[in-house]
Amino acid sequence: MSSSPLVVDITPLKRQPGTQRPFTLQWPAPDDLGLTSAEVSAVQIGIDLQLEIAGDQLVAQGVIDIVWQGPCRRCLEHETGTSPVDVREIFQKEPVEGETYCLDEDDVDLEPMVRETALLNLPIAPLCRVDCAGPDPDRFPTSVVADPDPDAPPPADPRWGALSELKFDD
Repeated sequence: MSSSPLVVDITPLKRQPGTQRPFTLQWPAPDDLGLTSAEVSAVQIGIDLQLEIAGDQLVAQGVIDIVWQGPCRRCLEHETGTSPVDVREIFQKEPVEGETYCLDEDDVDLEPMVRETALLNLPIAPLCRVDCAGPDPDRFPTSVVADPDPDAPPPADPRWGALSELKFDD
């Protein structure tokens, strides 16, 4: 396989099934790892996994920390954040589309799993602060609309308004 830092030799694990091998790496995210429509991209990915052979498959479980950057959805200021993600993924020689990943004879390439996890956990619309007022709060105020009183009767449908004016004599 390639000389990518995410390609791991699993030969020692295959010799001793049931043993775990830690895999820790700080990986600078590739330039194309981001949501172009939201202008949010991954900057750094921290990988802390335990790899274990279970039968004819490899189990990778642990945490992937995604450091991302992008504009705040209200004020458009540059924002940076971290999204930690717990993962437990299976690698097989004959992967099931959308469920498991490919496992070679002596190596496993973690990059497809890490890329997919990062893309699925990037924020679509980052917010710098919950109370962010936006770029020009005087012209474009932002506020949170209060929930209506749950005990209040629902408003009447105006199409039925004429019926409320009907009077019946007893």
